[in-house]
Amino acid sequence: MNTQISRRDFLKLAGSFAVAPALPAWMPRMAFAPQGVQPAGDILVVVFQRGGMDGISAVIPHGDPHYYENRSALAIPEPEDGSDKTGIDLDGFFGLHPSLRPLKDLWDERTLALVHAVGSPDPTHSHFDAMDYMERGTPGEKSIPTGWIGRHLQTAPWQNESPFRAIGMGGVMQAALRGPIPVTTLKSISDFHLQGDVSQLTEIRARLESLYNLGSSLDADAVETFNAVNILDKIDVNNYTPSGGAAYPETEFGMAMKQVAQIAKAEIGLEVACVDIGGWDTHNQQGQLEGELPTLLNEFSSGLASLYHDLGDRAKNVTIVTMSEFGRRVKENASDGTDHGHGNCMFVLGGGVNGGKVYGQWPGLAPENLFDGIDLNITTDYRDVLGEVVEKRLKNPALAEVFPTYADWKNLGIVQG
Repeated sequence: MNTQISRRDFLKLAGSFAVAPALPAWMPRMAFAPQGVQPAGDILVVVFQRGGMDGISAVIPHGDPHYYENRSALAIPEPEDGSDKTGIDLDGFFGLHPSLRPLKDLWDERTLALVHAVGSPDPTHSHFDAMDYMERGTPGEKSIPTGWIGRHLQTAPWQNESPFRAIGMGGVMQAALRGPIPVTTLKSISDFHLQGDVSQLTEIRARLESLYNLGSSLDADAVETFNAVNILDKIDVNNYTPSGGAAYPETEFGMAMKQVAQIAKAEIGLEVACVDIGGWDTHNQQGQLEGELPTLLNEFSSGLASLYHDLGDRAKNVTIVTMSEFGRRVKENASDGTDHGHGNCMFVLGGGVNGGKVYGQWPGLAPENLFDGIDLNITTDYRDVLGEVVEKRLKNPALAEVFPTYADWKNLGIVQG
């Protein structure tokens, strides 16, 4: 690794960022909000399932006969007590895919709620446009450059001074976080600590700190940056043991969820964390009980359940929401997969969730009830779900600013006030 960096190069790089000085690639990008009061609401964790999850394989409508008529190869068998090769019954009509078993206990504890036939009303089947609209919170409208989380942070009745107020796990900041409030993107705490090589990290810090002794306008930012470095040092990655029997999957998604738990437990001002899990574009060989989709569902559910159990009592003040850009076509295709669809399902998990219930109006899968005759119809706008979380759990009443193009609000009662 080349750790040499001149002051001239540093200043040139810094000019390319609006809110933070540029640092070597191993450091997270950091920036700092004004000092203010501490947040009053929950920590929000948003999981983006990129690629278009097959919602009717994840949360199966086994009580709808048209589900089985459309899927001779991919339909999940109706629940049978004691079988791990069938759906897991929830309420006599809906069931979980057997690969989502890690979530069943949370359903029984009423900390997990599901919303079905939900999504963005925009009809696009483009991955890029559909997810872009969902992250902006403005379906069909691209003139507003900010994301819905960014606007929430901007309009919240407080301003949190922590550099870890909002984090995006991964190499690129999620579009939902775009806005005037600075965000830290963090790929790996372990990488940040140089895999535990304290001597190398100390040497690099000393070299960087030496750049800020010449009266530059960046000196104040540098002080804040290295304060943030010291804050992150509180997190001992190598010796971390998850609580509550949590067993994170050994994947990028599992690692990201574990690090969200570590940052939340460190109590360094976290309000929002965004995490991605990709691979949901299952056009070919999707798999019924084994294969691509079942493997991904197990990774997804293990990550959610592990985060919740790992947080322990803190989970009372954490809300986890999942979303995907669209669902899949009701009828399976000739490649044992499913093509881009419309309606989908969302998972809402946390101590303040009115769980143990599937929310939303089920439109049915009969041909006359399908969107464009081929897709699950949407009866719940995803912004109703997010808006309820923002208002009731994040304590931000400014829904008109967070979702500026939406006014037809419906209170589903998914979360407690």
